Amino acid sequence: MTFESADRPAVTARPTRSAPALPGGEARYQLLSWLVPLAILALWEVSSRAGLMSQQVLPSPASVAETAWRLIRSGELPAHLGASLLRAAAGFAIGGSIGFGLGVLVGFSRLAEALFDRSIQMIRAIPFLALLPLVIVWFGVDESGKIFLVSLAVLFPIYINTVLGIRQVDPKLLELARVQGLSRLETVRRIILPGAMPSILTGVRYSLATAWLALVIAETLATTKGIGFLAMDAREFLQTNVIVLTILIYAVIGVGADSLARWLERRLLAWHPNYAKGARA
Repeated sequence: MTFESADRPAVTARPTRSAPALPGGEARYQLLSWLVPLAILALWEVSSRAGLMSQQVLPSPASVAETAWRLIRSGELPAHLGASLLRAAAGFAIGGSIGFGLGVLVGFSRLAEALFDRSIQMIRAIPFLALLPLVIVWFGVDESGKIFLVSLAVLFPIYINTVLGIRQVDPKLLELARVQGLSRLETVRRIILPGAMPSILTGVRYSLATAWLALVIAETLATTKGIGFLAMDAREFLQTNVIVLTILIYAVIGVGADSLARWLERRLLAWHPNYAKGARA
């Protein structure tokens, strides 16, 4: 007869394994996320064909698609879309850089918070429409005024979320950095900025949406190019098809921008369990 030794457990615990993910599970979720928009389009088309909706009030999706194809063939739609995308990209780059820089400065320094934060919050509370007359006085009606409004809209979400992310870093991680003897620069690079990155990227997602809201307002200034101008011009001539088309274009751009932000989250936060590959925001 043999006996188990006193220093060895009689039963060895086996590591538990998580259930394997179902094949194609993520693809099914992606397909499911598109079912509701497609169902709305189908219901919209059926209602229009049945005469439940007037074409003058809300044109059918097929009619809007025909209008889009006509504007694409004439080159008008690509020109307007390109002008809007350039303004949005320039404004996002400028406003995002300034917002991130101010957010890092205020997040690390109480003195910087006392100097800048209250003024930034006061400016943030001013509606864009109230700024339009002043923007026209400052910049006239050229491109700089439009880019300024977009930059201003982008700045605030990135600034606020950057400050919030830095302030919410786990103090235990900072204590660990001190115990490990990390320098200030290493602590910022390896602990604080990675810990703040989820909040910063949330600010990026919000700013991508506010950039287009500001651009719509900016393109009401004297201009001859842009999706906002296309919508305003269509309103003057009661071209409902074109107005609905511009709304759908903004919706598609919004989905594309949000998908880009989610892709950045998966790439930059691959170490985070909530943002691992295939995780859904």
